[in-house]
Amino acid sequence: MTQQHPIAPPPELVQQWTTSLDCPESWGPKNQWIADKAAQWGADQELEACCEWLDREGWSGESRQLRAARRPSPPSLKKQALALLDKAEDPSWDINDFSIVRQALEQLND
Repeated sequence: MTQQHPIAPPPELVQQWTTSLDCPESWGPKNQWIADKAAQWGADQELEACCEWLDREGWSGESRQLRAARRPSPPSLKKQALALLDKAEDPSWDINDFSIVRQALEQLND
């Protein structure tokens, strides 16, 4: 049996992705979706290993900064909706962008 690369996804996870129905049709070929999942998984493993090393060396503040810089949180629906409203006067604005505004408004209390 050959040794697996340390950031290669385990066979069980690859099997899970292979049989998953989560791949959206808009992604195109499922093998590309699996490759993207594997690349993201490997990048996450490498980032965590780097952050753990920084923590062990006494650089925990820097590890938090590194994690925040490399895996930023997506903007909230509110921020997305406000950005779309700012963009509404732009001729490139797409009518399909209304779905984000709708989602943001639906989350508000009456």
